[in-house]
This record gives sequence, structure tokens and C-alpha cells, in this order.
Amino acid sequence: MKTITLRDGKERSLQRRHPWVFESSIAQGKADLGETVRVQARDGRFLAWAAYSPHSQIRLRAWSFDEAERIDAAFLSRRVEQAVALRGRLAVDSDGVRLVHGEADGLPGLIADRYGDLLSVQFLSAGVERFKPQLVEALLRASGAQRLYERSDSNSRVLEGLPERTGWLQGLGESQVTIRENDWRLSLDVASGHKTGFYLDQRDNRLAFARAVRRFGCERVLNCYCYTGGFSVAALSGGAREVTSVDSSAPALQRAQDNVRLNGFDAERHAVIDADVNQTLRAAIEAGRRYDAIVLDPPKFAPTVSHAERAARAYKDINRLALQLLAPGGLLFTFSCSGGIAPDLFHKIVAGAGIDAGADGAFIARMGAAPDHPMTIAFPEGDYLKGLVVLKR
Repeated sequence: MKTITLRDGKERSLQRRHPWVFESSIAQGKADLGETVRVQARDGRFLAWAAYSPHSQIRLRAWSFDEAERIDAAFLSRRVEQAVALRGRLAVDSDGVRLVHGEADGLPGLIADRYGDLLSVQFLSAGVERFKPQLVEALLRASGAQRLYERSDSNSRVLEGLPERTGWLQGLGESQVTIRENDWRLSLDVASGHKTGFYLDQRDNRLAFARAVRRFGCERVLNCYCYTGGFSVAALSGGAREVTSVDSSAPALQRAQDNVRLNGFDAERHAVIDADVNQTLRAAIEAGRRYDAIVLDPPKFAPTVSHAERAARAYKDINRLALQLLAPGGLLFTFSCSGGIAPDLFHKIVAGAGIDAGADGAFIARMGAAPDHPMTIAFPEGDYLKGLVVLKR
């Protein structure tokens, strides 16, 4: 077993059970791509077993902090079984569930989503890539799924020095699937959709939006960055009379239309706009339109803290425009999935947007990822999705 020694003082994060060690913290030692190594302090004290990634700034990802642990197929199987068992206890009201959420489940770089009988999996770090056959076997056994599709096509693979890979690892067949979420049916494609095919992390927020639309009597709804229309279906379910979905992807808008029809709603109540959201918001203001509820669920503007300043300007701009478009008494459901934007910063951005828009409002709720996307005590970076609900006065 190869050993990696850390610089003086750099052992503290591992002692707090944080799973990452950056390249700048390493004093000496090297290993092969994805190889399991012994990590020690400068004085030789054991700190963790970790996967080594020679190309990434995150040079080590910890598997275990127990010196007696053996990192092998049995260890990985136990971790997968524990993750799947946790989801069973959460009693998620859907057959679309995140079964493994990377570091939060002690499996850094592994994302596994279940859609019906199918698993869509991302192997995003060198460590899980090295153990891919063992993890595939463990995932299929623990979940009982019949098919497994790999979606390892994220940019993070490049940072790990790994090629992008997609395709069936178990079974074959149609990559399109329809899941049940709450009382709705939502279709997706694990081969061509974003991430693993769908945004399961917004499940509870979609339900909350449907209930808010009904409670506040929102008739005209604008869903920005709508993707495949989950929030649009929620709005129609909540009784909205008119829903407009905006996205710059024609295939996503087509699936949004399909999902509206799939749930039995009148297609005449749902309009789609294939355009840039920022331009669409400005045009709507110029046209004098008003909406009773608006959803802003943009893509990741700030992947890291270094991008936060530029991203803050982009978030502020779209929120300012949305607050101008809201009718008095209207609701803004606004989100950031950027890990580089902390919750308190996001709150300040939206508040600043309101001031610039000349709009008064109350923050009536904070939102986050569904519970099958947990954040752990030792890994606050897992708190990537944050949302605010603003009631305009």
C-alpha cells in the first residue's frame, strides 16, 4: 500500500472527517490513477484510506477514516447497501430516487439514480472508476434494478484525467422512461437528458410549488429554464390557468409539452418559448406582461467559489427582472445550484435584486434538495441547491 504524507497542519480537515485533500496539502508520495493509498500526517499518524487522483486539484478522496478498514469489493458493497437502505427509510413518494449521492454516502464521485427498473449512474472520480465493475455489481444487487446506463460525461471527468463514457453497462433497451412523482407522470431520457436524465433534487420543491400556486390562486405562471417542464406540470396541477415555459433547448421544450399531455392537461394552457431567458424577461417587461408566479431554476452559474462574483451578477440580473414582472401578491421561486454560491450570499443577491427592481417583498420560505440528496455534517460542500420563495407586496 502506497503512502501519502501531508504537510504540517494539513491533517486537520481529515481529522474532522472531511473527505477531500487538495494537491497543495501533500508533502510527499504518489500513486496510480484511482489507487487506494494510506494517508498520514507528517509525524506518521494514520489519517485515512483514500483514492489518489494525480490529475485533479482534489488529489485525495477519502474512503474511510478507520485504519482497520479494508477497501475492497465487500467494503464498497456495504456502503452501497447502506445508501440504498437509507432511501428506503425516507419513503420517497416516487419511483425516481437518488440511491447514492457521492461523498454524502461515503462513495466520493459516485452518483446513482433509479428511474423505475433502470439505474443511471455517473462515475465521476478516479477512485470509483477504478472500482467500476464491483460498484456496478453492488448497485444492481442492492437496488434490484434490471438495467444500468452509464452517464459519465461530466466535465469533472476531464479534471480527473478520465475520458467521457456513456452507454449500457447492464441490459439494453429503450433509454426513455416514465417515472411517477407525487401524483404526476414525468418522462425522461437517461441517454440524452441532463445529468443522469432528470433533476430529482427538485422533487419536493415541485410539490411545494404546486401547493403554493393553489393556495395563492396563481393563474399566470412563468417557468424559466424549464428543462422538461417539471415545475410547469406542478403549476397546472395547482390550478394555473396559463403556464409559459422558457428554455433554450428545443428537445427539452418538446418533452415539456409531452409531460403536460402525459398528465392530462389541456395543451392550450401551456405555451413554450425557445429563447434566452434573460432576453425573454426583458421583452415581457417591455410588453407590459405580469405573472402571478415565476420559477427561476437556472443552470450552474458558479461551479466554484472563484466564479462567485461573476455568477452573482447573473443571478441578480434575472431575479431583478423576475421581480419586476411579478404582479403584486405574486410568488417568486428562485434557485441556485451553484456550489460556489453560499446560501447567505444567495439571500443577499435576491434581496439586492429586489431593491434594484424597486420591489418590496417577504422571504416566506427557504428550500433545498430533496432528502435523498443529503448534506453531511463533515461535508458542507454538499449543500449545493438552495432556493428562496419571495412573496411580492
